[in-house]
Amino acid sequence: MSTELIKVTINEQEFEVDKGARLIDVCREKGFGIPSFCYYKDLALQASCRMCLVRIDKMPKLQTSCTINCTDGMVVTTQSEEVEKAQRAMGEFLLTNHPLDCPVCDRGGECELQEVIFDWGDVEQRFSEKKNAEPEKYLSPIVANDPQRCILCKRCTRVCDEWMGEDAIEAGNRGVNTVIGTYGGWLNCSQCGNCIEVCPTGTLLDGVYRHETRPWELDQTVSTDVYGSDGMQISIGSRAGEIHRIVARDRYVNGLNGEFLDVKARFAHGFINHADRIKTPMIRYSKGGKLIPATWDAAVAFAAEKLKEAGKSAGVIASPRLSNESVFTLRRFASEVLGTENYAVSDPHDLTAVFDNLSVPLCTHHDIRYAGTILLIGGEPEEEQSYTAKQIRQAVRNGGAKFICVNDTAINLSRRATQFIHVNAGSADAFALALADTKSDKAAAAKMGIDPSEIEAVRKTINDTTGELIIMFGMDVSAEAQAVIAASASSFAAEGRRVTLHPLAKYNNSVGAHDVSTGRKTVDEVIKNSKVLLIGGSLQEAGVLEGKDFVAVQELFLTETSDYADVVFPASSFAEADGTFTNNAGNVQRVRKAIDPLHRSKPDWMITSLIAKEMGTDFGYAQSASNVFKALADFVPAYEGLRYPALKDESNPVQANYAIIEPKDLGIKIDALRKAVDALSDDAEKITAVPKVGHKLHRLTTMTSKTAQFHLLAHGNPKPENLLLSPLAQFGLDGMPTEEGRAEAAAVGVSDRMAPGK
Repeated sequence: MSTELIKVTINEQEFEVDKGARLIDVCREKGFGIPSFCYYKDLALQASCRMCLVRIDKMPKLQTSCTINCTDGMVVTTQSEEVEKAQRAMGEFLLTNHPLDCPVCDRGGECELQEVIFDWGDVEQRFSEKKNAEPEKYLSPIVANDPQRCILCKRCTRVCDEWMGEDAIEAGNRGVNTVIGTYGGWLNCSQCGNCIEVCPTGTLLDGVYRHETRPWELDQTVSTDVYGSDGMQISIGSRAGEIHRIVARDRYVNGLNGEFLDVKARFAHGFINHADRIKTPMIRYSKGGKLIPATWDAAVAFAAEKLKEAGKSAGVIASPRLSNESVFTLRRFASEVLGTENYAVSDPHDLTAVFDNLSVPLCTHHDIRYAGTILLIGGEPEEEQSYTAKQIRQAVRNGGAKFICVNDTAINLSRRATQFIHVNAGSADAFALALADTKSDKAAAAKMGIDPSEIEAVRKTINDTTGELIIMFGMDVSAEAQAVIAASASSFAAEGRRVTLHPLAKYNNSVGAHDVSTGRKTVDEVIKNSKVLLIGGSLQEAGVLEGKDFVAVQELFLTETSDYADVVFPASSFAEADGTFTNNAGNVQRVRKAIDPLHRSKPDWMITSLIAKEMGTDFGYAQSASNVFKALADFVPAYEGLRYPALKDESNPVQANYAIIEPKDLGIKIDALRKAVDALSDDAEKITAVPKVGHKLHRLTTMTSKTAQFHLLAHGNPKPENLLLSPLAQFGLDGMPTEEGRAEAAAVGVSDRMAPGK
């Protein structure tokens, strides 16, 4: 859009606006309400609902404001008897076939059709036509569908295409018989649920939350996703101490991700109120014995005694899923209480190589959406950093960005690539070498199994780029390659071209855990040097704890790690504690307490503080998460000056001030990478199998397994015999049909849900 300002008159008021701005957006920004259903900012225009009509001088009839760009001198009227009459007539048309079942509709109370009709509807109903009467059914284990409520805005179909690139849901038939559905009647996709999110009525429904509460009964708490490193902003809906749903609707939070969420962020919250949560501290008084429930005082005293005896020979390990406050407190415990530097973060992918060589800033997700060129080396963001993947897809489809994908697998995102470089298995490091050192093209191409001209084509695309050049890379790229990419990135900058980096960190707080635990060792080093351990969260490989004298664990559930524990402390989930996460763009984001801690659980940082106090060290937090963050921000240079009030605006996230490192010893780093590339196998081949959509998103983990629908997704998303019944009633959690479910399905037919006389 042009930065040139023009003058537009709206309802006799003159405004200066950007030339080419969308008229409907300008009117709304200036406080003039315009109703619409099909219009959705940043989606392709539909212009089918005809609700956003306005009068524009010198035009012969009313115009849809969603299709008009502002021009200098334009005179617009949004409120008049003529406009109101047209809008009321359109509302009247929409209600002709729409059922009046608001009292039983899950969208009742937050339905856009309700809101628009209240403001722009008419009390008169002049059309007489038989109402649609179709049975409510399931499209997947987590997407329910009531087709009679559809107003054919087609937001869902456009989101499925433009945001997800899946085209899983589409409009079928024509005219009055048009319905929203999917091929074969069953959704085999990533199950993101964004079609539910953008639906303005109750046509598409959350099958996990369905019929649990009314929207107005829920307390909404703005927080941050606990699964992915993109840091998607969410709104947690709770009632009476129970989490009922998670959404990202703009009416509750205008975060960096708008209304976008993935399947885990939106649906996999069953772990929060799950019956298997650890309810009280437990002590194993003898090796091989059982964990016995205990009081907090007894458990803290027992752990403090063992840790005090071990002293500097004890070790501390934090999970990258914990908040910044909890990781920082565990680090302080190691250095200030135990007097040791024997601490680690249980993230198999260390980001030190990136931040120690950061020659350009980290990009934001907004930068990705409006980039000129995006270079992706390794990784699979559509499965692990889903919002990043969505921004890439929209940048290419809606923004015309060039997208270069370098991978040893034809990942689903590669279908959107301007240039897909399919390299041999495990050889992405060779591309990083060639990118930084032109002399290595031939040798690197041989290792990757590609022609050197493909590397040259990438360089040409980079040199032709104007605007934003974003280099992103997955954690399957080695530390040596990450260091070279980060250090050499600044060399690609030029006049009119800005270069930024985007590391595809794996966990929700991988970046934050790196920031607040400087000087950490590897998990292997800590395990080797420790006979006594304090662990926040769980380890990737719990078997390494075999033979340890004493292990204390802070966890939500009994896991393989807690099987080796002598003391287990019940930790609070992210929905029960205040804190912060730092995402892969370096945004420091608030995590807010939505409900009181379940049972006798406590936040991880508070548990660690209690043990420290029992051992004679008071961190001075006074049971306040804001005090923890203050101490943390004073300790981490990139967070200097940050406090909770500065992080309150989710629409304008605060990016940590990471130091930009002038490239030094780049030749040494390139030589180290060259040696690693030379050691790559010469017999490697390309991976030809195309990964199934959801193969990582749907996998069962400690947390996702607590939501029953994920078991069906993980077992192939089987299509039930009867779509009118919940699949959970027809399948066991192993994905196999149940006799009881088949009998119930046979007893309920479509005719049972039809309107009488149809």
